[in-house]
Amino acid sequence: MYTSADATILQPTAAQGFVETPFIKRIIDRALIYLNANFPIHFRGISGIGKTVLALHVAELLKRPVMLVHGDEEIGTSDLIGGESGYKMKKLRDNFIHSVLKIEEEVDKHWVDRQLLIAIENGFTLIYDEFTRSRPEANNILLPILQEGFLSLPPGRDGKLKYLKVHPEFRAIFTSNPEEYAGVHRSQDALRDRMITIDLQLFDEETEMEIVVAKSKLSKNYAKKIVKIVRELRKSGEYEFAPTVRASIMIAKCVAAINKNNMPVNYNDKTFRSICLDILCSETSRNGSQLNSSRVQKIVGNAIDRLCKNNCVINLSSIS
Repeated sequence: MYTSADATILQPTAAQGFVETPFIKRIIDRALIYLNANFPIHFRGISGIGKTVLALHVAELLKRPVMLVHGDEEIGTSDLIGGESGYKMKKLRDNFIHSVLKIEEEVDKHWVDRQLLIAIENGFTLIYDEFTRSRPEANNILLPILQEGFLSLPPGRDGKLKYLKVHPEFRAIFTSNPEEYAGVHRSQDALRDRMITIDLQLFDEETEMEIVVAKSKLSKNYAKKIVKIVRELRKSGEYEFAPTVRASIMIAKCVAAINKNNMPVNYNDKTFRSICLDILCSETSRNGSQLNSSRVQKIVGNAIDRLCKNNCVINLSSIS
């Protein structure tokens, strides 16, 4: 039905270790309501909050193939819908008479469909990840698709159709960071009006703990202590950027890696403290300012002292 060397169709399946607490289920239920009502949805939130994982999970529940696009400054309209890419060349060499050489060349440009066109033509689900990292003019092509339900086909594509009607099963899921993030463009008001935005907030403690357990395989007891340390810093407000569940996962995975060698980690252990400080300092500051680092070190150090007392040892037996 289409030709594309660069557009891969994904068939999403249930993500291994995906956590669905009541907090997350409420978000998923709302997203499915909007999509089933034929509205595009937009997950907006800070980096590390799980927008892409959530988008893929919701797409899996729609039970349709998925086309995935990653926003980028260099993306243009042709990168979304397709265009003429290279050419086919046919060359004939005729040397029937040894003294006469005849060469004929025939050049034919080759059209390649891209993710957006494939999705709207076949009724697939489009996931446009970090769409505001693409320039606004590149995303203008989305306006008639999402509002009027058609795409004006560019010249050069095979077929006589000038307009392509959007397949009734086509659905679109967008993700983005807040506009104050580096490398993010302000989205057009007209485009934002055509989608329903779900602003993702930081997880509750239960959800964060369950995610850390699923990703790191640490026991709940020790995952909970790591999550509490991160949430203590988050609650303080002493940072440039709030630490997300990604920081908790990174600390827990490092602890799990240490414990493969049966090395104990407790509140007196310098390695454990260094892991927490390295990850949380880098997660909460863009430029690594000394002021941010000193604040984080003080808050995290106090949190470890208070939360990891009573000989809190994480050893091989604690890995579930």
